[in-house]
Amino acid sequence: MTCAIATLEKCWYLSPPWGQPMPLLEVNLSEKVYLTDSGTFGYCCGVLWQEDEWVYAINCVDASRLVVRHRSITYFTKHEIIGTGRVQSTYLRKPAFVLGDRVMLRFDSHATKQRLILGIVLVNNAWFYVVELMSPALVQPLAAPARFPLVGEQDLIRVHV
Repeated sequence: MTCAIATLEKCWYLSPPWGQPMPLLEVNLSEKVYLTDSGTFGYCCGVLWQEDEWVYAINCVDASRLVVRHRSITYFTKHEIIGTGRVQSTYLRKPAFVLGDRVMLRFDSHATKQRLILGIVLVNNAWFYVVELMSPALVQPLAAPARFPLVGEQDLIRVHV
């Protein structure tokens, strides 16, 4: 029985939650979007897989001052935003990983476990990646770490398939 559980856990992190083909994104990173609920604009600064759909991190624009509120990042589904097709020119370099890339965690005690990039988010002008740190359990202890933490580029190793 232990062998079957170990095999399941070893393979868990490579089983994409979206099934076979990865669903298309509604908007790209740094794309200007229209927020349908508030009638304002913002820029996509992240995307992550959550509860069976892509969720977009939008850096909102204050229409009254025409400035980007850097601390005002809100999360929306594809039904709440409309992409404009205009990508904001940025001085930031592109993310090192893309959605669906295979990676390993440098600090993981079980270093053979490959994982998938399930999200990319811009935080304080640096790209962070969402990976599944632990498989779901039937009973989560109260002190359990976050299942999908944000991980810095320096903590990930690219896996070439």
